[in-house]
Amino acid sequence: MSENDFEGSIVLEKLAEIGKVDEFFDSVDSDDFGRVKSLMQAANCDSEDITMVLKKMGDTDGEH
Repeated sequence: MSENDFEGSIVLEKLAEIGKVDEFFDSVDSDDFGRVKSLMQAANCDSEDITMVLKKMGDTDGEH
């Protein structure tokens, strides 16, 4: 997963509102599923978006 996967998404907009975009991408890069979920919850992302992001993280085979 990369920033391009999220370009223009509501997820990034919500994370930007709380100033956590960089922390989100750092967490994605380090496969920190718990932190990604926590950040998305703090940004008031809906459960469908959270599930989709975590699934995409799990589906990647080290190419993110």
